[in-house]
Amino acid sequence: MFKSKGKLFSSILIGAGMVIAASQANAETLRLLTWGGYAPDKVVEMFKAETGISVEVTASNNEEMISKLRATGGAGFDLAQPSQDRIAGAQSEFDIYKPIDLSKIDASQIITSMLEGTKKNTSVHGKVYGVPHVWGTSALTVDTSKAPDIKDYLDLCNPKYAGKVSYRMKRPTLIAFAFALGMDPFAAYGDKAAYQKILDKVEAKLIDCKSNVKVYWSGSDALINLVRSGEVIAAMAWDGSGWKINAEMPNVKTLAPTSGALGWIDTFALPKKTKAEAAAYKWINFVMRPEIASMIASAAGNFTAAKNGDVNVEEGKKKLFQESFPAAAIDNIKWYPPVPAGLEDMEGKVMDRVQAAK
Repeated sequence: MFKSKGKLFSSILIGAGMVIAASQANAETLRLLTWGGYAPDKVVEMFKAETGISVEVTASNNEEMISKLRATGGAGFDLAQPSQDRIAGAQSEFDIYKPIDLSKIDASQIITSMLEGTKKNTSVHGKVYGVPHVWGTSALTVDTSKAPDIKDYLDLCNPKYAGKVSYRMKRPTLIAFAFALGMDPFAAYGDKAAYQKILDKVEAKLIDCKSNVKVYWSGSDALINLVRSGEVIAAMAWDGSGWKINAEMPNVKTLAPTSGALGWIDTFALPKKTKAEAAAYKWINFVMRPEIASMIASAAGNFTAAKNGDVNVEEGKKKLFQESFPAAAIDNIKWYPPVPAGLEDMEGKVMDRVQAAK
């Protein structure tokens, strides 16, 4: 009798263990390749509470996203967030994404003009590969008490600010300096020879400017710490960086450069070998809800493409945006078009030479 009960009890334990194991095996995880601040812990927790889906967040940037997905043929992640100008070229060259099923996107939550623009800029052979999420600009972050005369990117090269400025050694810097030098790099996208001539002039300027650079920053937090410590008083940076610092250092402002800020939109894109496509669409529709979008805007420091996505953003942050970008500055934003295949290799060689220069 006792032996029989023991067998029964063992069977119950084994059965329960199998149910738990099966439940754990079936628990879904969304592997998200994104930018810092785009998937705040609280939002991830709320999403899991509602859907049962865990989110595994890997912070990255455009170059790393392309590199990671290229190396795996589009595997390893279920949802990525490249900028809209970095999708068509990468898809044409490396075939690392799969088309977006727009019927699974709640378009009513997204600002129509941004959705339509992103669809156009991420289309390859008539198929759409991205929908918009967070948008903003690369502009100037300046401690106006220490560098009151910095109004454009070239002002970062003023000898009196030697060792006190910073910018990334990435393609946005090349584009920004081209515009500041009076050229239009976007107009030359279809002519590699003309684009190379622009890059040559930018390369010479960046090498000449090198003595002014404290460091080429690679992450927003690192830049913020440099400005906070006073080591850097002016930088080409994402607008959100300046707004974050302003909360504790009111003299630090985000300024729209006279040659025009560079406008970007970070998207949602499906890696070609995603294993959690349904979860990816659930995440997209979840984070574009106005109340969730406001949480992401507060964490990321930039607004999203969600309609009414600023509903819960504090008034102070809205005011900072309006001060940085009055109507004329917004009209002067240079929005990134898709990058043609081959241009990034040209730009990479320029950046290598600039960094190697003495």
